[in-house]
Amino acid sequence: MGYVFDFKAAREYDDWYQDPKNRFIADLENQIMLRLLRPVRGERVLDIGCGTGRHLLMLLEMGLDVAGLDASPHMLDIARKKLGHRAGLHQGLAEDLPFEDNSFDIATLITTLEFVGDVQKTLQEACRVAKDRIFLGVLNCYAIKGIERRLKGMFSESIYNRARFFSVWEAKRHIRQILGKTPLRWGTSLHLPAGFRKYTEHLEKWPFIHRSPFGGFIGMVVTLVPRYQTRNIPIGYVGRPKSATPGLTKT
Repeated sequence: MGYVFDFKAAREYDDWYQDPKNRFIADLENQIMLRLLRPVRGERVLDIGCGTGRHLLMLLEMGLDVAGLDASPHMLDIARKKLGHRAGLHQGLAEDLPFEDNSFDIATLITTLEFVGDVQKTLQEACRVAKDRIFLGVLNCYAIKGIERRLKGMFSESIYNRARFFSVWEAKRHIRQILGKTPLRWGTSLHLPAGFRKYTEHLEKWPFIHRSPFGGFIGMVVTLVPRYQTRNIPIGYVGRPKSATPGLTKT
């Protein structure tokens, strides 16, 4: 099992996104997710590692049928206050999802792989419960922001002490190991520190910048090959009917 957010960490996580200074970063992450995922109204979405429900709320307001799962009861408590009964919320591990095969159209893992115990098992479970596509949102180990976060974790207590960072190539490798050469698309955002927001706002709009492998946030959409559930169908054996012996007649 990976890192499970306690009450203090859950509150700090939610407070960080509530801070207006950080909403610019959150908006960039949301934009790349929506641009790549292209969700359609009415689709069923499972957010694995849903945290305090920030992405669930956004997708719900877009008309999607949403559900969330998180290992932290403290994260889920905050999510319930935001969502009420409008979304199904479940406590559980990303490596062992309590859902049937192909239960959802989409599965999302947004800054979730960083904290799970088994990355490969988590991705296998996401592929099992989703039938159309998966969205991965991970922190980039090669970005300026990623380096800054890791340095911060070395010198002070931070959730980044427990986080795993990825690259575009590593994320692809994990997917290919499970699905082979399935279609995928990726992009990045947050190419300069938030302090350079005046310049970043214009930079982030350039399409070719999204293809840079050095943005702080990596978004990746994986198109799943259709899979079908199978079950055994009992087949009864019917023997050949008895017939009269050839050449004999009843007298």
